[in-house]
Amino acid sequence: MLHWILRKIVGSKNQRELKKLWPVVQQINKLEQELQSKPESVLREKTAQWQAELAKLEDYREVQAYLNRILPEAFAVVKNGARRLSGRPLTVCDQPITWEMVHFDVQLIGGMALHYGKIAEMATGEGKTLVATLPLYLNGLTGRGVHIITVNDYLARRDAEWMGFLLQYLGLTVGCIQHDQSPPVRRHQYACDVTYGTNAEFGFDYLRDNGLAQSVDEQVQRGHWYAIVDEVDSVLIDEARTPLIISGPVKHDSQQYDRYKPMVERLVRQQGLLLNQIAGEAKALGDAGKHDATGDLLTKLKLGQPRHRALLRMMEEPEYRRALEKAELNFYVDPQKKALFALKEELYYSIDEKSHEADLMEKGRKFLSPDDPDAFVLPDLATAFADIDQNKGLSPEERLAAKEAVQAKMDVQAQRMHNISQLLRAYCLYERDVHYMVGAVHKEGEPAGEPKVIILDEHTGRPMPGRRWSDGLHQAVEAKEGVKIDKETQTLATITIQNYFRLYSKLGGMTGTAETEASEFHDIYKLDLLIIPTNRVVTRKDNNDKIYKTRREKYNAVITLIKERHEKGQPILVGTASVEASETLSRMMKLQKIPHQVLNAKNHRYEAEIVAGAGQRGAVTVSTNMAGRGTDIKLGAGVSELGGLFVIATERHEARRIDRQLRGRCARQGDPGESIFYISFEDALMMNFGAAERMTKLMERMGLEDGQELEHPWLNKSVESAQKRVEQRNYTYRKRTLEFDDVLNKQRTVIYSLRNEALTTEDPHAMVVEVIDEAIPAKVLGFLEVEDGTPDYDGLLQWINVTFPLRLSREEAALETRDAKGNAEWLTAKVKEVYEMKIASEHEEGIKELERYVMLTAIDRLWQEHLYNIDSLRDGVHLRSFAQKDPLVEYKAEAYDLFEVLMGNIRNEVLHNLFRSTTNLRGFEELLASLPRQFSGGGSEDDVDQPVAPPVAAPPPATRVGPIQMGGSGTITFSGGMPLRPKKTPEQGQGEARQGG
Repeated sequence: MLHWILRKIVGSKNQRELKKLWPVVQQINKLEQELQSKPESVLREKTAQWQAELAKLEDYREVQAYLNRILPEAFAVVKNGARRLSGRPLTVCDQPITWEMVHFDVQLIGGMALHYGKIAEMATGEGKTLVATLPLYLNGLTGRGVHIITVNDYLARRDAEWMGFLLQYLGLTVGCIQHDQSPPVRRHQYACDVTYGTNAEFGFDYLRDNGLAQSVDEQVQRGHWYAIVDEVDSVLIDEARTPLIISGPVKHDSQQYDRYKPMVERLVRQQGLLLNQIAGEAKALGDAGKHDATGDLLTKLKLGQPRHRALLRMMEEPEYRRALEKAELNFYVDPQKKALFALKEELYYSIDEKSHEADLMEKGRKFLSPDDPDAFVLPDLATAFADIDQNKGLSPEERLAAKEAVQAKMDVQAQRMHNISQLLRAYCLYERDVHYMVGAVHKEGEPAGEPKVIILDEHTGRPMPGRRWSDGLHQAVEAKEGVKIDKETQTLATITIQNYFRLYSKLGGMTGTAETEASEFHDIYKLDLLIIPTNRVVTRKDNNDKIYKTRREKYNAVITLIKERHEKGQPILVGTASVEASETLSRMMKLQKIPHQVLNAKNHRYEAEIVAGAGQRGAVTVSTNMAGRGTDIKLGAGVSELGGLFVIATERHEARRIDRQLRGRCARQGDPGESIFYISFEDALMMNFGAAERMTKLMERMGLEDGQELEHPWLNKSVESAQKRVEQRNYTYRKRTLEFDDVLNKQRTVIYSLRNEALTTEDPHAMVVEVIDEAIPAKVLGFLEVEDGTPDYDGLLQWINVTFPLRLSREEAALETRDAKGNAEWLTAKVKEVYEMKIASEHEEGIKELERYVMLTAIDRLWQEHLYNIDSLRDGVHLRSFAQKDPLVEYKAEAYDLFEVLMGNIRNEVLHNLFRSTTNLRGFEELLASLPRQFSGGGSEDDVDQPVAPPVAAPPPATRVGPIQMGGSGTITFSGGMPLRPKKTPEQGQGEARQGG
């Protein structure tokens, strides 16, 4: 009560923030009125003046203070520029239009929120695209490059041409990143004051620049200073569930999905027959009144196929639903769940829709491999190796061969189990036209290619060509659909969306629906939310949800309502959650002879055209959740009198903001509008997270008949509670993923900084010398300062002769005469001397590039191996929880140990390759011939443990020249090369997230 009284007196935090900004709005409008009487040239003159002043400032805080000081006048310049352009023609995406926009007062507030690094929540139709021009202009004056992120290539191009018309008029340069641009074109776009593009393009360019580029010419970005994210909830929340990964083909592709596909198909058919039998038995027992036995069978049916048609039909009856709920409660109340596990073992496999997993049971394993009981059992390598070592009858070579055979058997069985597991997931959990579609990828001006499995964005319904599920799942789905199976891939570079956007010194965002995720924006990105009032009062009518028992009843009711409103001429937008649902409704409307347009992933290229006409009289548009994203639905003549646009949603989404986005498509800028949601108990949200028991009691109490609906404000709250539970679960999942990635992110920062230093340094020789100074002492200590106190002089001498062309005998090396430190200093000096002789034999113009090549090759190869090891560690570390250990703590400790090994391996690899690469093969051979005489004193070859490997000529070094600028905030730079070992800072030890800048 006290909180409510205080809010009434002093206002909410959002109201107080808005109150501070209104005086600035008045100041902007006053300055803009003064500009109206001045010549047009004054706008560009002010731009040039501010750019010159900002170019003198280097400190981030000084730049921000200057921008804050000129904000009112700069915003006035932008608004005046928009006013002067009114009525002028321009071309946007090859379509001629006329500029007819001038900023509203609330848009000025939105622009200030973006500049101050906040999220501006503005209702659909309030002109977020125009709002962005204000902070883009102000921050673009710095010349450091401002990035604006949109949700797809079309919107990036549209906004760059549309809003770029205003920005270029004011004197700024505007670029746009598109999917198929070459590095030189991309570099030119990034060099502009303002650059539009998608989050994927910006993120992948960062990974290519820092993890894959082999020369400065291949790098395109120039830093991460300020970014504005359009549809910030979609990009920073929805997209953040999966990291950005650049992958490449593996050397040996071991997938055999096409081989195991028939086996899994037979297994799925066999389970189908078993479930049909169980469904028949459950129905018979239910009709006989034996509800306890019926509940057990229904539970088994749900475990085997949660969406089995017979199960869904029986769930329409309250007594069957109550029997299932009672049985599930009995099975899950047992902490050990022995009865539940026993029930699962009666199936071939079980399905868990919530965790998206399919588990093969013992019955299924026997079905797949009836003659081999160990087909799904991995051999115990430790025991097998111990048995081999204890077999005295085997020679060392035979022991090695036996161990390799055991290892090979385990690899084959592990691959077989993995392939079958992923195929089972593909058949049981991934539905065509829901999770993916099969179609040809179209490129403008080119014929369609061969059919491919294209992932559908689960939130927007848009196709995502070029993206693939990891860990073999995509190949399993390709095998299921009978399309070409692409080769297995390995991770070359990866970063999460969260950690990419935390590179920016300043970040802002805008959307119509961010309030429900405000805590996550603050916790992960340190972004606060400012809700901007609408320019006009919203007059939309939001009806109560209508809840039906079955999806069939729900769709019939939707068609009846569409037909009724269509006959009046009112435009209708029907929102669906999947391509499948949109096409089902389309078929039903065709039977009713209702003319309509369908917008889904199969015809997304016509999105803007379809949405633009959705507000015309009599228009009916069926769309997935991608409906209207980035395009306003404007009402046609006479539509306001009919009640405006009517939005019908056929399902509640997991996230409330997706529903609000759909509702927001109507009633823009004070227009009339109406919305309603239709729900059934068969919807995914209701099945997995809804209050099913409460709904069942309501159905019984009210005696619902076929086709009747439930409708009450309390039910709306019940559905919203289910959505909140899903949102919290997803937030926990994303946060946990980020905590794990933060560990890798710190390592990635070190490696990318080191790699960029190798690329950009004018003196790679200094880095090589530092590697020698660090690697040799570490290696010597490893041989001589051992735990048992017995120095391994023979091992050290062998390593010396294998790694360096010294060919030392035991007497010449005289390792026993020095301590560990003395041996390290002696060997370091000798290797440097030999290396200087090697340099003298090289081509002078190529030695820098050779040294750079040796450094980059070692970093890239070993970092990719490290990523593979980290992936394996992350996949397996969760099992530590069974031993009452925190997987995250275990992961941090082991990942740090792996990183220490990585840094040591990189140094050793560089050391190993220094004398195996050359720009002058003949000169190097002459050097090798002279070295034994100079360093061994003519010692006999019998004294040499092992000769150095033959040299390998490096590729032409001319491809690696030129300077580079490393971008990004919070990066670590090395002044002299690579440290001996990474210093364990408190942040690395705890894995804390840190905001860039």
